[in-house]
Amino acid sequence: MNFTAFIENIFRKYVPSPFTIAVLLTLLTILLAFISMPEHDADGFIQVLRFWEAGVWNNSLLVFGYQMMLILVLGHILVLSKPMSRLISLLVERVKDTGSAVVLVSISTMLVSFFNWGLGLIFGAIIARKVGEYAQKENIPINYPLVGAAGYVGLMIWHGGLSGSAPLKVAEEGHLKDIMSGAEPELLSQLPTQIGTYETIFSWWNLMLFGVLLMVIPIVLKYLAIKTKPKKTYLKTYKLRTNEKLKGNGAEQLEFSPWVALLFGVIILLAFIARYWQSLSQLNITPNMLNFFMLGLGILLHGNFHSFLKALNEAIKDTSGILIQFPLYFGIMGLMSESGMITQISDFFVSVANDLTLPVLTFVSGGLVNIFVPSGGGQWAVQGPVVLESALKLGVPLPKAIMALAYGDQITNMLQPFWALPLLAITKLKAKEILPYTLILMLVGSVVYLTGLLLL
Repeated sequence: MNFTAFIENIFRKYVPSPFTIAVLLTLLTILLAFISMPEHDADGFIQVLRFWEAGVWNNSLLVFGYQMMLILVLGHILVLSKPMSRLISLLVERVKDTGSAVVLVSISTMLVSFFNWGLGLIFGAIIARKVGEYAQKENIPINYPLVGAAGYVGLMIWHGGLSGSAPLKVAEEGHLKDIMSGAEPELLSQLPTQIGTYETIFSWWNLMLFGVLLMVIPIVLKYLAIKTKPKKTYLKTYKLRTNEKLKGNGAEQLEFSPWVALLFGVIILLAFIARYWQSLSQLNITPNMLNFFMLGLGILLHGNFHSFLKALNEAIKDTSGILIQFPLYFGIMGLMSESGMITQISDFFVSVANDLTLPVLTFVSGGLVNIFVPSGGGQWAVQGPVVLESALKLGVPLPKAIMALAYGDQITNMLQPFWALPLLAITKLKAKEILPYTLILMLVGSVVYLTGLLLL
């Protein structure tokens, strides 16, 4: 039995559903938080439960969860429109086998994800699904779970891209002083006012690592395509039927009016330009911006409200996983942050580091924390001060330390099903079907990043 088959069998037998994984991680985090508390009694346990409950209902995180649901739904609505469906069909017609499928899906997904993580997340899921539908229609035997894994690889490069939380935050004037406000005056005097993206995202070494992954990941996926057997897919190709004869009074006919849809869609896009033009010109794309744009474009491409709402009814079925599982992870984030566990983990790795090993240990600690706190922005807010302080004390360049945390944060997304939920919903795959392949990709990516951190 080869290595790939061995990993597949392990995951098939022992990996539970994403919901069960979230519950098990919650129980583990509660236990670890209780151990880390100064009081190991009933009061300490009650305090841990309070941290968890507060995290579950954290208002800013709940807003984020709703934003993610809208990204998933509106992206799916766009694809169900006739123009987008035709465009993607032209793209997937290049697929001849699993090898050509994974190369197409992985390269396009990584390029889109480097531009924006939210767009890459939904794009990767949708193009993987469309490849599966096309292969099924044309009777092309493919390994569909491997194609699904290829549609997820954008999450292992996003934090080094144009929407990376840590490099974008440190580029804001005054952010470094704010996040390090509790540090010693001597260290504060060494901080620059900001670290521009030309030193992080657009640095030659970060772009080179991205270029290496852009070549290596498709090669690895194509090798896996050769070594694994095609698997039969059973996907329902959904087609909107929007030409039904309207029944009812005259007011209901507004749902079918192309002019009303055109007017409202144009108004949304004009409001989008007026509100977000400055951010757009700086390539600073936020979830709200992306959702507002997709809402207006979706209405325009569907041509009438009836078609748009039919697509909505189909797309919204895929949000159940996010709706119930995101709050569980929000609770884990609350536990990790409020109990001080994140700082303890970071402090431990920093305490055993020197100027050569600090970027490597920062990468490892970032990956470890990401398993429990799958949020780049939240992770930077808690781990950022520790990373910056240790880099200043050990003489490590700040851009290198910051990107080491970003690389570690993104690489373990390949092991953490949190961000895979939208992809699983759209592709109809199970976590244990794609995780054997994403685990291999995580190992390959780790080698690339660690080599870069040691040599560059």
